[in-house]
Order: sequence, then C-alpha cells, then structure tokens
Amino acid sequence: MDKRKKPIFKLDEEEKKISDSFDLEEWESVGNLEEEMTKAQEAASRYFQKDARINIRISSSDLERIKQIAAYEGLPYQTLIASVLHKYSAGHLIL
Repeated sequence: MDKRKKPIFKLDEEEKKISDSFDLEEWESVGNLEEEMTKAQEAASRYFQKDARINIRISSSDLERIKQIAAYEGLPYQTLIASVLHKYSAGHLIL
C-alpha cells in the first residue's frame, strides 16, 4: 500500500512527475544558490514584464461579469483579463 499522504492539490501529469521526483529525493542542491536565484528572478521579471498595451471593445455586461469574478478572486479586473489571456496564449486554457 502506498504510504504517501493524499495530495492537497490536484496536479496535472507534469506536476505529478515533478512531485514524485522530489519525493524520491532525486533532486540535488546547487552549489551557487544565490547566483541561481538571482538569474531565476531576473528571468521571471523579464518574462512577466508588461510592455504592450491593447485596447478592446467588449459588451458592458461581459465587463461587469468579469469585474464581479475579479472582485470574488480579490484581483483587479485588468489583472484577471491579462491572466486569462496569458494562460490561453501559453496553451494552458483550452476553450
């Protein structure tokens, strides 16, 4: 019988593989942790840099629903819209 705890989060296949690899202690620490963290932070800041602006027209009822969803999630509505667009463009949101 598997003695691992029941997962708290629902993971996709890639996330399960990573979690299993970590649980099997297949990961090793890097020798230059500070340098690697700095490189990762710089890459993340470049990746998430918002450097383009768009202007779209949508129905007022759609915008009101989006604002309600954003308020429920505790996000500004423009952040929610940007997040949905990012997930779609990255292939993580299938319509």
